[in-house]
Amino acid sequence: MRVGGRSSRTQYQYTLQASDIAELNVWAPKLLAKLKTLPELRDVASDQQTEGTTLTLTINRDQASRYGLTPQLIDDTLYDAFGQRQIAQYFTQLASYYVIMEVLPSLQGSPTTLDQIFLRSPTTGGQVPLSAFAKWTTTPVKALSISHQGQFPAITISFNLAQGTSLGQATAAIARAEAELKLPATISATFQGNAAAFQDSLSTVPMLILAALVVVYIILGILYESFIHPITILSTLPSAGVGAIATLMLFGFDFSLIALIGVILLIGIVKKNGIMMVDFAIAAERDQHLSPVDAIRRAAVLRFRPIMMTTMAAMLGGVPLMLGQGTGSEIRQPLGYAIVGGLLVSQVLTLFTTPVVYLYLDRVSQWLGAGKPGARASQGDRSQPLAAE
Repeated sequence: MRVGGRSSRTQYQYTLQASDIAELNVWAPKLLAKLKTLPELRDVASDQQTEGTTLTLTINRDQASRYGLTPQLIDDTLYDAFGQRQIAQYFTQLASYYVIMEVLPSLQGSPTTLDQIFLRSPTTGGQVPLSAFAKWTTTPVKALSISHQGQFPAITISFNLAQGTSLGQATAAIARAEAELKLPATISATFQGNAAAFQDSLSTVPMLILAALVVVYIILGILYESFIHPITILSTLPSAGVGAIATLMLFGFDFSLIALIGVILLIGIVKKNGIMMVDFAIAAERDQHLSPVDAIRRAAVLRFRPIMMTTMAAMLGGVPLMLGQGTGSEIRQPLGYAIVGGLLVSQVLTLFTTPVVYLYLDRVSQWLGAGKPGARASQGDRSQPLAAE
């Protein structure tokens, strides 16, 4: 599946643009040769076509008229030889077949084939060779076709990745090769298609994670009507992120866009552990008048089993993604490893770190004045519907 870019035989594309086509034709082959030496790339190719040949055929109309040959008859004969003219069509019960008239494919690329073409003279009825009234010359051309992008001439170099090489490593290697060649400032080089989408996704990764954390903090702040308790719940997320990245590195996977999706999923799955404990502790302080230490301890003990059950259900659900093979497994596996590794590490750590963070932030809350009896009671009443649930 390709995201934009030009059609090519390979998956990834790198485009050079310049206002001067001559300068572009000089530097594009140099970069192409350099990229072919990189071990991270395979099947490196270019759409540059500068080694073509043009054949020009000139008809001596006076000589052709002596044989009764018109330009239209000559044109039709040449099209019969090189134009793939359909002369018949056969139908069967399953399919239809076209009968195409042309010279042998092995002869179509050679100018000497024109010496073997004869035309029937309407006046004499004999066969007249094409060379009797026509001459042809071949001249090299600078370019068979010139591609454009954004109204500027462009040459696209396409490539695949070597076995075990990530797209991030390939783009970094191409950037180093470009720096070593010292391309002129008048030539701009950009990735296209999947490679461009990959770079765009990397540039937005920090903003995506930050936006997810801000939204979670706002929702939890509205729920508890507190600036402190959402921080306690969000403290469970760093261990999940570290676990996901460490697992991906351990098994040789890159932090791709699919792995980022797994981290976003972890934000929603892991924070429910903190919600279970914090919500129960707040209800215990309000209803049973327990101290923060006793309340969070009681929450950790009573909520241990539901936390383990929900975490194991999510973790075991990611195991088929992690171990699955076959078509599409390269997309599913990073997602499975990120979910399983993040849940495993966070489950081990957050059961011990969440009570500690809760107690420290409770002291901060009291120091800021949010821990006064009236304020604490009011805060507990507002969170009662969630506790009852």
